[in-house]
Formats: sequence, structure tokens, C-alpha cells
Amino acid sequence: MDLTDIFNRPARILVADDDWLNRDLLKAYLTDAGYEVVTAADGQTALEIALQSPPDLALVDVQMPRMDGLELCAAMKSSPGTRFVPVVIVTAFDSQEEEVKAIEAGADDFITKPYRSLVLLTRVRSLLRIKRLYDEIEAYNRLLRQVLDRFLAEDVTDIILTDPERYLKLGGEVRQVTVLFADIRGFSRYTEEHTAPEVIDTLNRVFQSLSQVVFTHHGTFDKYLGDGLMAFYGAPVTGEDDAQRALDSAIEMQRRFQELCDETGEDLDSLGLGIGLHSGEVVVGNIGSEKVMDYTVVGYVVNVAKRLQEIAKGSQILFSEATYQQVKGVKAERLESLQLAHLKEPITAYLIEL
Repeated sequence: MDLTDIFNRPARILVADDDWLNRDLLKAYLTDAGYEVVTAADGQTALEIALQSPPDLALVDVQMPRMDGLELCAAMKSSPGTRFVPVVIVTAFDSQEEEVKAIEAGADDFITKPYRSLVLLTRVRSLLRIKRLYDEIEAYNRLLRQVLDRFLAEDVTDIILTDPERYLKLGGEVRQVTVLFADIRGFSRYTEEHTAPEVIDTLNRVFQSLSQVVFTHHGTFDKYLGDGLMAFYGAPVTGEDDAQRALDSAIEMQRRFQELCDETGEDLDSLGLGIGLHSGEVVVGNIGSEKVMDYTVVGYVVNVAKRLQEIAKGSQILFSEATYQQVKGVKAERLESLQLAHLKEPITAYLIEL
């Protein structure tokens, strides 16, 4: 259910009663009030209708064949798809004991026969307002999850939604992360030799494959940078294997990129992928304004990873000593100290070429 559906469609009410006259009277009265009404003559049929297409509210008689109203209410409240549907128990028994049974079954309200139509409609409207608010919250949550899932792995999204006040506000905190930059080599020449639609199609195919690698290894996708991308590992969720997952991502990216080139044929033969990684302390958080913010990392570590990526050739992965110390079983060539552009101190780097 989306927000358009919530605001535009009439509320759907399920009436379950084995007395045809009661069903018809309720249906006529509720239909005149602007509601969509479906009916059932027994509890089992009512449950099947509710599970197949959950109503916004159910008016349930207690005494029905196959499944009584209290059993129907309990079954609806125990099912994930109908547990938040308001259930009103309608009964001819007017006793505190019957009310207790209805409450224990999970009923949201209790009405005794004979009832005044105005009172019934007032209670229906009150419960439907609550249900509509719940549906709006659920729809907004689904929309928020869809947005977050475009940037984060699903399990990272789950963490953020458990404490949105912490993770979705401006500001940052100091964290240990591994930053990854990947960039397509030879793409400037490629854009000169191909049409704009062909260039966009190639970028989309490459980014679709590479970004999925980030999510598969539970990284945080940061942004696209022209013909490259940036990701980091260790925030908002920190793990002991952040650097390992980052390097595993880099290796899989190279393999995926090569497979993509092989599948496409000569068209992408001139392209390569250069990747750089560095690990260390950064400030991570939401930077920008209340209306437009970017969940990203800032600091020296980012600059080093970017510089390593800039000097990596196609099919190469360059990563720092800090990253090397946190990974296991990797076969890499140790390079002489590198003096990276705009950085004061030379660094030790390691090379993997696939």
C-alpha cells in the first residue's frame, strides 16, 4: 500500500455475521457512509478473505459456524498481514466476562446488540482514523527503506532504522573505516568515440555491477564520481573484518569488470579499472543541511585512498600498509615508498594485479 492508495481509496470493512439480515443492514449502512464493504457468513470464510486482502477494519459477530468471532479475532491478530487491522466484536451478550474474552482475543472494541447505528459509525470512524495513521507510518517507512536501500546493504538499513535519530541527523563521529575508490581507466577516450546514449548505457552497466559488489560485502555506498565511485566499510556498522571486506570487494570488482568487458567484446577492450584503498580514522556522518545531507566520510584517509586510486592502472588494486595489516592471506607485491600528490609523507603500498 502506497501513500496515494491510503489517501484516495475508501476504507474497506469486513462484516462477519451468520445472520443475513444483520450482514445486509450493516453493509447498506456502511456503504451509505462511503465505505467499501465485504461480507462473510462464517468465521473461516471471513479469515480467508482477510488474509487474502486485509481490510481496514473488521466487524465480527461472536456466534458463527466453522469459527466463532473470538477465534477469528485471535487468528487475525496472530497473522503478520492482519495483526494491525482493528477488530470490533459485536455480540448480544452484555457482560463483563464477554468483554474480557474479547479483549483477550485481541479485540480493539466491543459493541453489544442492539446497538445504535450512530454509535457504531462513530466507533468505526475512530478506529479507521487510527488505522489510517498506522498505514501512513508504514508507507513512509517503506519509502524510507527504499531510499536507504539505494545506498546501503539491507542489514545496514536495518541498523539505521532501529535508531534514526542517531543515524539520520547532521553531524559526525570519529570512526575507523576502510575507504575504497574505483575509477574506469580510458573512459575519456571512450566518450570521444561513442555517442552519449552509448556512454550512459556503459556507465549504467558498469555501475550496476560494481555497486552491487559493495552491497554484497556489506559496505556503505557513498557516491558516484563521474566514471568512478566511492564506498567505505566500518560505518554505520563496525566489524572486525571491515578492511578484509573492502579488499574482497576490490578483488571482486576487478573480476566483475573483466567479465563485463569479455561479455561485451571489443567495445570495452580499451577500458580498465583502477582501485585504491586506505584504512584509518575518519569523521563519518551526515554533512550538508537539514534539507540536503550526504552520509559520507571526511579526513586524511579519504585523500590517501583517492590518491592510490589515481595512480593505479587498469586491472590494478593499490592499498596502504594500514589496510594490509588488517587483511589475511592476501598475495600482494610490496612497493617502494610512494610520494602521492598533495600529501607530505610518502607511504608504503601494496599491489594486486588481476
